Amino acid sequence: MMDGHEVTVVDNFFTGRKRNVEHWIGHENFELINHDVVEPLYIEVDQIYHLASPASPPNYMYNPIKTLKTNTIGTLNMLGLAKRVGARLLLASTSEVYGDPEVHPQSEDYWGHVNPIGPRACYDEGKRVAETMCYAYMKQEGVEVRVARIFNTFGPRMHMNDGRVVSNFILQALQGEPLTVYGSGSQTRAFQYVSDLVNGLVALMNSNVSSPVNLGNPEEHTILEFAQLIKNLVGSGSEIQFLSEAQDDPQKRKPDIKKAKLMLGWEPVVPLEEGLNKAIHYFRKELEYQANNQYIPKPKPARIKKGRTRHN
Repeated sequence: MMDGHEVTVVDNFFTGRKRNVEHWIGHENFELINHDVVEPLYIEVDQIYHLASPASPPNYMYNPIKTLKTNTIGTLNMLGLAKRVGARLLLASTSEVYGDPEVHPQSEDYWGHVNPIGPRACYDEGKRVAETMCYAYMKQEGVEVRVARIFNTFGPRMHMNDGRVVSNFILQALQGEPLTVYGSGSQTRAFQYVSDLVNGLVALMNSNVSSPVNLGNPEEHTILEFAQLIKNLVGSGSEIQFLSEAQDDPQKRKPDIKKAKLMLGWEPVVPLEEGLNKAIHYFRKELEYQANNQYIPKPKPARIKKGRTRHN
């Protein structure tokens, strides 16, 4: 938008919210369409950022069939649109295509280690086949495709209850509840701030790189370190509570971003603490907003029948 592009946002609000884009509504270059990509879409565009799909485990496990449809039929519809109008399509793929990796860190030529019938399979395999579709359309129909394998990302406007580790910890710390760690907390994750990811996606879309590219922050931390860091940044007295570990939870996750550095000149620049402070600030305001705008239903008074007063 700031570069003068006309942007059409297509969302079915399965996990998104209108409030996230309300500051653009009314801008002459902005359009918002309430539409599900599982249904075909007929519009004129030059570039398609195909970002549709629930991405946090509770969201995609809540409706695995919907997740599969979005990643398969939705991706076919977007590739069909790209083919019809001659647009370039960027697929938001995921580090989950690597599954629970046996190679560390993960580079783009690693094929992955995925359970095809586990609880996360609807998302992992959905994204894997979405990549397959992109390259089938490129090979057979000459569609220009870009594939970003996105590693854990966080920042303002992420859903507070989305069940991902950063949002969980911030919410729990702000509300003075125990921070829940699954397993021993020795699993590692690497988090990038949302503005770094956006810069990476735009750079990839406008590059000549058609093979998959990892976009993530190679700075690796254990889940326990995250819990302690967030607790300290919030200034919370919450304790850390250990629960049994989640099924098929990847033990290690760290992107190899040599390719992005070399071919896109991209790497994350926002320090972890700075990003976390921005996210904490947003969550604080969001909790206040919810507290002030809560709809508390009042009991309706019974309807009184008009007419004669009845005497027993």
